Amino acid sequence: MAYGNTYKRREMKFLLDERQYAAVREAISPYMTEDCYGKHTICNIYCDSENDDLIRESLDKPLYKEKLRLRAYGARMESDGGDCFLEIKKKFNGVVYKRRVKLPYKAALDYINGGEPPDRSQQMAEIDYLLHRARLKPKIVICYDRRAFFGNDDAEFRITFDGNIRSRTDELDLRAGDRGDYLEGQPCRVMEVKIAHAMPMWMTGILSELELYCGSFSKYGSIYRARFAAEKISPETESVYV
Repeated sequence: MAYGNTYKRREMKFLLDERQYAAVREAISPYMTEDCYGKHTICNIYCDSENDDLIRESLDKPLYKEKLRLRAYGARMESDGGDCFLEIKKKFNGVVYKRRVKLPYKAALDYINGGEPPDRSQQMAEIDYLLHRARLKPKIVICYDRRAFFGNDDAEFRITFDGNIRSRTDELDLRAGDRGDYLEGQPCRVMEVKIAHAMPMWMTGILSELELYCGSFSKYGSIYRARFAAEKISPETESVYV
């Protein structure tokens, strides 16, 4: 499959209002196909240190940054044995690298709460190293609704549209569903253009015609900053890059 468990690509983000979202959807329709899930919900448990070191360092916009999350596709894990993904997402000099392992949900949840590694794969070894080096543990659940499309001529060229971002810091278990506090001030949709090779000329034309320009947005970073604002505490930086 094009969207595998190990990959390298570039990602470009665009913050869309309702009019722009409708225009982009119409413009890409001759060139892209929606994936088999249609509109679906993605739920994540993000791991961080006791002092939120990963997100705090990420907000400083370093050349290299990384995060660890447990991800499930669907509004609720229906069983302990349901599939989920434990993954590291790294970014170096603008290039995204992802390493992930597909696991039964209970095994993955037990692991990030202090259990033993569920398998002995190379990906799992890298995850285990980060988990223990940075002293990570579950810190926040972040959920959002997504529509995802892949290129008709290049399945590795993908576009996703995310909206309705919400989060919670209690009940860090995806079996509790996708409830959470709505992120105030979020755009109608966050569009991510994911490029494994080169940007298709037709997509370059669409971006130019609709006058769309890359923006900066981090779900975790925006939620973290909003939490500081609500508590009337200023973070070390105003950036939301991740």
